[in-house]
Amino acid sequence: MDTATDVTKDVLFERRGRVAWVTFNRPEARNAMTFAMYDRLASICDEVEADPEIRVLVLTGAGEKAFVAGTDISQFRAFSGPQDAIDYEARIEGALARLESLARPTIAAVRGYAVGGGAQIALTCDLRVCTPDAKFGVPIARTLGNALSMSGYARLVDLVGPARAKAIIFTADMVTAEHAQAIGLVNEIVAPEEFQERVSALAEKIAGHAPITLQVTKESVRRVLHSRRPPRDTDLMVRAYMSEDFKEGVDAFLEKRKPDWKGR
Repeated sequence: MDTATDVTKDVLFERRGRVAWVTFNRPEARNAMTFAMYDRLASICDEVEADPEIRVLVLTGAGEKAFVAGTDISQFRAFSGPQDAIDYEARIEGALARLESLARPTIAAVRGYAVGGGAQIALTCDLRVCTPDAKFGVPIARTLGNALSMSGYARLVDLVGPARAKAIIFTADMVTAEHAQAIGLVNEIVAPEEFQERVSALAEKIAGHAPITLQVTKESVRRVLHSRRPPRDTDLMVRAYMSEDFKEGVDAFLEKRKPDWKGR
């Protein structure tokens, strides 16, 4: 179980003038998210929104290998019943929805892998800037055999359209930085040696603009997209997370072997 001290070290929060920075700080685990880290992200959004001097929030990962390489898979072994699946998706979606509704522009600064939950965090941000080696993916059809929340699917469809969204999930392939930019997942690709400076400059430029205009525009777009989204369907979550395939996927992932899918 994560303690408050641990999660404070795992999710760093720093204010640099008008721009606040969140750094997912588990480089030894490619910044994989614990459940407590999702909770901390949500609470940081509350802190940012309570401070009128903060105009922009930037999210990034420690090190050069990953933004966030998904959720820490070992936590899934504790799942024993349908309510575990429902509670997990509600918890993650709660954090993502809080980030999505934050009344400040958000920028995902991506180096390396943004996979699974990491891809979802990046896609929830307003803008995405990455290095040429960045890779985005939701390889659940190859790794765990689980599912995204309905909102998770909706965010992907909103950005790339239904056909590309299905291709990303069905093939479980990683999307390169160049391809991500071509299909609308990424706004800008920046060379590694210029990356920090460029992200900071972009954040400062936005921070210097009319804050109410930025906030109203962000919320208007969110409402347009949200109005098209279907209701939450817990039956689909339960079907995926309570399947034999999901248990096999978790075991295979942690045992570093290929899963043996049964379709049940």
